[in-house]
Amino acid sequence: MRCLIVHNPRSGFGSDAVFAFERELVHAGDECLLRELGDGFVAEEALADAEDYDVVVLSGGDGTVSSLLYALHGRAVTTCVFPSGTANLLFANIGNSPEPSALARACRWGDTVRCDLGEVLWRTKDGEQHRRGFSIMAGSGYDAELMNAAAPNKRAMGEAAYFMAALADPTPRVVHYVIEIDGTRVERDGIACIVANNAMIQGDIEIIPGCVMDDGLLDVIVLEVGDAVQLVRPFLAGILDRKGKGIGRPHIESFRGRDIHVSASVDIPMQIDGDVIEGTVASWQARVLPGANNLVVDGLSRYRDPNARTTPRFPVDEELAFPK
Repeated sequence: MRCLIVHNPRSGFGSDAVFAFERELVHAGDECLLRELGDGFVAEEALADAEDYDVVVLSGGDGTVSSLLYALHGRAVTTCVFPSGTANLLFANIGNSPEPSALARACRWGDTVRCDLGEVLWRTKDGEQHRRGFSIMAGSGYDAELMNAAAPNKRAMGEAAYFMAALADPTPRVVHYVIEIDGTRVERDGIACIVANNAMIQGDIEIIPGCVMDDGLLDVIVLEVGDAVQLVRPFLAGILDRKGKGIGRPHIESFRGRDIHVSASVDIPMQIDGDVIEGTVASWQARVLPGANNLVVDGLSRYRDPNARTTPRFPVDEELAFPK
């Protein structure tokens, strides 16, 4: 087996777990290249030779992994997401076992699923167009303001930095949104408009029930509240009903589609998988890239095909406990 591990050493708390994963992954006769990303890396350059490997492992936070997945979209590359970031929400949504040894065995076993990716497009004030992929969520408004406020403390405080940022801004700005979903127009007032490919956040809380990344659709989420205090109701509903099938999500309205255009009444910040873009925007577009990536899954993942392969693609250590 030939394996490429692309690792961002600055993601999260600088965990060395990826090296334990590498030791479990590589067997006698295998080849493995560990490629560390530097500041200002270009994802396309880091993955230019991805097709030369049997498995490509993406190790980093959600922002890093999403940019790498976008560089791989539409390419015939078997890809494993390794959680090396702060929140690792994409990995949580995939649902694989977090143990390095189990992930290594999943790579050797070779079960995969084609998963969607989102693509967001926007223009700066000088008219320059930008595009970027997202695997979890892209949004404008309060969510981006929280990400921006949490950024200086995220490495030291982890997920607690987001809660501290929320407490520091109890009265977010209410914005009028005009949203087109596959040509259908809706108008709403709220503090944020978010487009999601995955909608499970910290604590295994699903913001929108039934949001999955293999249906060829994106979910549009509008937080229709006037201040941060009103977010307590949907937050408590999420704690009491994590899947959202009983209580629902008060103050949260959602829509579903393939091509979404969002316009706001004022210029506001925007975030893409937790990374806040430079400047502000008044309008942006998101669209789904169906089946964009071929992701490794194990027996714990809800995306695994129950009729998946019964023999490993590469030799495995049978004595290792692993969810088949």
